[in-house]
Amino acid sequence: QVQLGESGGGLVQAGGSLRLSCAASGRIFYINDMGWYRQAPGKQRELVAVIFNGGSTTYAESVKGRFTISRDNAKNTVSLQMNSLKSEDTAVYYCYAGRTEVRGMTGLRDYWGQGTQVTVSS
Repeated sequence: QVQLGESGGGLVQAGGSLRLSCAASGRIFYINDMGWYRQAPGKQRELVAVIFNGGSTTYAESVKGRFTISRDNAKNTVSLQMNSLKSEDTAVYYCYAGRTEVRGMTGLRDYWGQGTQVTVSS
């Protein structure tokens, strides 16, 4: 079907930057929504940012002005540039491909990556 491979996580000091990348592969016809969610210890998974097929974006209030999401439809990739990182940004970040059309299959499906750890030290 579809696999999502993430990269770019790691350890950074508060105020620093990281860039997360995700590449989708498989029998993809089209991915409508691509984005990032995160889950901190003891908390529910939450939306960080999503970019829709027309290019519009949505961000969590907590990351507005600091994070920027982008995608390359031809390569089925999505990236998240994270600046001015704070300790509260520490979490596992998950790549998301939503409402995906898969060749040979009917309907739309959602896919998730394995997650990449982002740790911000204060």
